[in-house]
Amino acid sequence: MGIKPKFSIITVTYNASSVIEPTLKSVAEQTYRNFEYLLIDGASTDDTVAKVRTSAVEPSCLISEPDKGLYDAMNKGIAHATGDYLCFLNAGDAFHAPDVLERMVQAIENEEELPSVLYGETAEVNMERRFMRMRRLQAPEQLHWTSFKQGMLVCHQAFFARRDLVPLYDLQYRYSADVDWCIKIMKQSTKMVNMHFTIIDYLQNGLSLQNHRASLIERFNVMRKHYGLFSTVCHHIWFVLRAVIKK
Repeated sequence: MGIKPKFSIITVTYNASSVIEPTLKSVAEQTYRNFEYLLIDGASTDDTVAKVRTSAVEPSCLISEPDKGLYDAMNKGIAHATGDYLCFLNAGDAFHAPDVLERMVQAIENEEELPSVLYGETAEVNMERRFMRMRRLQAPEQLHWTSFKQGMLVCHQAFFARRDLVPLYDLQYRYSADVDWCIKIMKQSTKMVNMHFTIIDYLQNGLSLQNHRASLIERFNVMRKHYGLFSTVCHHIWFVLRAVIKK
């Protein structure tokens, strides 16, 4: 029969009424049904929560209360999750196809134990849900905790971590705690499996894009903490050169 893991799909929202419906629809359409859906809302003043309650998805956990920001809300999701793998599906993002979870399970069904991390590719879409491009940084064939020296090679939403390896997000970071979180998980991981297909449609209007400079500074500090100052400076010089070459 193979292993049949349970997924905890966590969506964090705040006044996300204009973008939440494609996210809910993509969850409801998943052909693999061994998952729970957790909606952590920051006390929205629009009809985000109402849309969730009238959607085809019935959350196993729905919290709507003030929080200390994005990563505080994500920590609440971690605290309430019971699945084998955690997936943070942001409001506006969506599973790329209805069979994403099913294909992920098929890819690991012959494993003797659950891999530490499952990961794959990300497509970028606009507000009209039209495909724009594949994410510039592609998922490496073999993922290692040092891989992120080259940048965040796997999008946070396409990085499914086993729940027993997951720490809380470090709230000292406002924009790049996800990078720190992924690296901490990879340091503990024994096996990480590339799915070799597109997992997520990523909506290009995220918090880190809106606060791009602050996000870059934080990301530098995260990388310095894990990889050291010299390595981080050298790699950031390469990032600049890479951007110039691609232009």
